[in-house]
Amino acid sequence: MADSKKRLLTYAGLKALEDELENLKVVKRKEVAAKIKEAREQGDLSENAEYDAAKDEQRDIEARIEELEGILKNAEVVVEDEVDFDKINVGCTIKVYDITFEEEMEFKIVGSTEANSLEGKISNESPVGQALIGKKVGDVVDVETQAGVNQYKVLDINRSM
Repeated sequence: MADSKKRLLTYAGLKALEDELENLKVVKRKEVAAKIKEAREQGDLSENAEYDAAKDEQRDIEARIEELEGILKNAEVVVEDEVDFDKINVGCTIKVYDITFEEEMEFKIVGSTEANSLEGKISNESPVGQALIGKKVGDVVDVETQAGVNQYKVLDINRSM
């Protein structure tokens, strides 16, 4: 079973997943049930596009609920107050200097479930995340990416906000 591996989450990530699960179970299930009921009342289900769409939505909601329950069942929460800020770990916000592109970057190291590059959250399992875990301020790391090898110098390690 693929979902049996431990999923690292920050407390904020855990809370977001719990909130999404609650919303799906309490709000979305009722909404889709009402859509199905309304579509049924229109008569012939064999050519009823609203009924088919509502059933598809119901299937998607139930699949997401199952996925979230699997993630939460195997979640391991990183207690950010206990993270050692001498070294990079999950739950840290770090500032690095990209030597290859000559620019400073800041991102948060999170578990793979929370990763979102648009929000500056990178997975501990990504090439950059894996290369940086355990490094200290001043360390230079080579990261093998799809674009080639990039070099990063660790400038700062902080507790996440």
